[in-house]
Amino acid sequence: MEKLFYTFNPWWDEGYVFEIKRREKYLKKIFENMNSRDIILLAGLRRVGKSSIMKLVINELIKKGVDKTRILFVSLDDFLFNDKSIFEIIDEYRLLHKIKMEEKIYLFLDEVTYKDKWQQQLKNMYDRDNVKIIAGSSSSSIFIDENAYLTGRSRVIEVKPLDFDEWLDFKEIKLKVVDSELMKAYFDDYLQDGGMPEYVIKKDRVYIQNLVEQLIYKDIIAKHNIKMKSVIQDLFLLLMERSGKQLSINNIGNILNITPSNAKRYIEYFEDTFLVGLIKKYGKTNEKITSQSKIYTGDVGIRNAYTGFRDKGAVFENYVYIKIKEKNPYYFVEDGIEIDFITDRYFGEQYLIECKYNSELNDKQRELFNKINVKNKIILNGYKDLQLIENI
Repeated sequence: MEKLFYTFNPWWDEGYVFEIKRREKYLKKIFENMNSRDIILLAGLRRVGKSSIMKLVINELIKKGVDKTRILFVSLDDFLFNDKSIFEIIDEYRLLHKIKMEEKIYLFLDEVTYKDKWQQQLKNMYDRDNVKIIAGSSSSSIFIDENAYLTGRSRVIEVKPLDFDEWLDFKEIKLKVVDSELMKAYFDDYLQDGGMPEYVIKKDRVYIQNLVEQLIYKDIIAKHNIKMKSVIQDLFLLLMERSGKQLSINNIGNILNITPSNAKRYIEYFEDTFLVGLIKKYGKTNEKITSQSKIYTGDVGIRNAYTGFRDKGAVFENYVYIKIKEKNPYYFVEDGIEIDFITDRYFGEQYLIECKYNSELNDKQRELFNKINVKNKIILNGYKDLQLIENI
């Protein structure tokens, strides 16, 4: 166990240098809550950068003078931890460095949802120990707390793929205002690449393929003990092809020769991994429940790797979805005319948003857009309107 701890925590040794690209927006959010006792939960697509962000936080803590040995990082999906509870892991860590219970420690627990009863264990640790906990997961089950163990004790931050500003930073591209035409060209490059950090740096399609295979086999097929592997593979391709479109569960079932209930369940597995996101039609409760959902991919680069880079308008719409998804958006339809997004009024100011890419609303769309009774209305038309997205 000691060797494994040192493998996960190389900063315990002298001379270790952190070489990680910074993601300032997440560091800011985390350190705004660092002095509170709240447990910070990081959620997001596998390899989107959660572990790297944790290590950036660790680096900052060390710079601020925190004793290196009072910081523990572990990934709880490591098979060597299979027979250990979180409590047992922390007790062995305290024993290794002779840390008393009253001495403050910082715990970084990656893939925390791999442990049974993880919410209860974190609650008990929160109640009894002098500890700051930052935990991460690649499963949306991190949002589910049926027994309310962490209610009032935690704060969830979703880590998303790199947005365009972060992409420029990772590419070390610096542009001035006069370089607006270059900005447009680079934004097209971004829409093709997407925002998976390592892929942006390496630009190796094999990396994306390996990531998708890991998601499909480890997080869906193995986790849920699915026998029909080819069905899950075919479903993934269908979901990528239908990104930005309404999704008919019955049609998916017919195409894959499976029942609608199985089709719905398998799509929920993909949603649980953050690989896809679903939004409902705006309207009364029964309309939201019975209407078809629209589907978006969790990263446009993953979509493009399997469908090809085409239909920039749909890719741009997907980018906007990722930017605003914490506002719980719906799509709006009336008499067959659709507006891309209307945000939930219970998630801050309400916005009506239509996405275009070098095109304009047609007459019927504009009439509906003007008619809808929402104070904040935005038409986004490609790279030149990116700041409007940031202001939402």
